[in-house]
Amino acid sequence: MLEKNIETFIGCDCEYDEAKIVIFGAPFDSTTSYRPGTRFGPSAIRRESSGLETYSPYQDEDLTDYKIFDSGELEPCFGSPEAALKDIRNRAEIILTDGKFPFLIGGEHLVTLGAFEAIFEKYPDVHVVHFDAHTDLREEFFGAKLSHATVIRRCYDLVGDGKIHQFCIRSGEKAEFEFAKTHTDLHKFNFEGLEESLAKIGDAPIYFTIDLDCLDPAYFPGTGTPEAGGTSFGELLVAIEKVTAKKVVGADINELNPMLDQTGASTALACKVTREFLLALSKNMNK
Repeated sequence: MLEKNIETFIGCDCEYDEAKIVIFGAPFDSTTSYRPGTRFGPSAIRRESSGLETYSPYQDEDLTDYKIFDSGELEPCFGSPEAALKDIRNRAEIILTDGKFPFLIGGEHLVTLGAFEAIFEKYPDVHVVHFDAHTDLREEFFGAKLSHATVIRRCYDLVGDGKIHQFCIRSGEKAEFEFAKTHTDLHKFNFEGLEESLAKIGDAPIYFTIDLDCLDPAYFPGTGTPEAGGTSFGELLVAIEKVTAKKVVGADINELNPMLDQTGASTALACKVTREFLLALSKNMNK
């Protein structure tokens, strides 16, 4: 039984017992290789969500019509990726054991691995749909196998060939792109091929991870490793609706660094994407 957080994402304040989706934050960024600060992302998204309406004109849906519980933030060990991932996995396992949907807010992208390990244990036939600017397929990064640059490779180690589907990718080592040609379903620059990939996945379960740097830094400069040439907010929303129409069993959103955009625009965008993500998931759960 998880306790309600004092400050919740707007409209996500039902009781745990009645919730279908459970939010939890993982403020961890200890393997960030360029500009740290994503540890402040989860709390910023929660705090600044008060500037949103619960109603979405994009989907004609309202958060208050759904049962979403915000369990607050973990306190991960900043000195140990292994310990932090264990804490994240344990929280996701509690949520899954209670028959609820885990929705993780990071933090750097490595946090995905902890939640995904719990999902994989319950759904061994799971696929990963991955929106990101970066491949994240390195075998190791500066000698470390646990890094924000290796997270999708570690997910691949669990699921194997043909179950990782990557979109908006526009940065990575040549070796990562070569690896992807054989082992993952990688789509460069945009969402072309998304519908075809989802059709191939069929009714299999999906873990859906969104690194917000898939967005062009013209829209979203507040991230640790910005990459020019990304998607727009509107294109991202359309893609989210397509993926969430399938059997999504766990999800996360990550890589907001609020310290790098003092205007607050990046945090506001992250809040709105989070709202639309939660609504898209909720309405498809209630079909």
